Amino acid sequence: MIELQAIQRDFNVGDQTIHALQQINLTISQGEYVSIMGPSGSGKSTLLNVIGLLDRPSSGTYTLDQAEITALSDDERADIRQHKIGFIFQFFQLLPRLTAQENVELPMLLAGTAPFVRQQRARKVLQSLDILDRAGHRPDQLSGGQQQRVAIARATVMQPKVILADEPTGNLDRHSGREVIRILERLNGEGMSLIVVTHDPEVGQRAKRHIRMIDGKITHSD
Repeated sequence: MIELQAIQRDFNVGDQTIHALQQINLTISQGEYVSIMGPSGSGKSTLLNVIGLLDRPSSGTYTLDQAEITALSDDERADIRQHKIGFIFQFFQLLPRLTAQENVELPMLLAGTAPFVRQQRARKVLQSLDILDRAGHRPDQLSGGQQQRVAIARATVMQPKVILADEPTGNLDRHSGREVIRILERLNGEGMSLIVVTHDPEVGQRAKRHIRMIDGKITHSD
């Protein structure tokens, strides 16, 4: 499903070039459960951003669903993100003035889905995550674990093929973090590819495949 070949991502800082990703070769099949680990600054989040089409590589090729997408326009990349990739972040990234249900409806609103369909689908996914009773609450009225459930609902309401989770338990207590990981693993069991960036060895070891990064390079993959 995902194939990266010789991916390089460089940043210029003053007169210095930072090699955030160095000649990354990586293939991830549909339905895989992968963790990406490594010290701070190793390139984990940069790699996730490239996979998620939030960042462009400086060189190399990226193939998604057998289509080479490296040179697509910003609008074309946004369309792929909207329909094929779900994002989950450490700090939830919910819009504070919207209710939980309105946050979940947002991707469908941007896709032009009819209001009735948006509402029905949002409520269905909130119910599947046992948080429908909080549908009318704003983020500041929810616990951290509840906010992350809403974020997961928003990320998956368009039924993407891959979920990208960047430190999904990093802002949660251990109990809430374990609940979130179990939810993500359930979604993976339903066929969604799951790629998790984490500093937590307990979270990372739960994946079926483990990738280790140091200094922008993949040093281990099993």
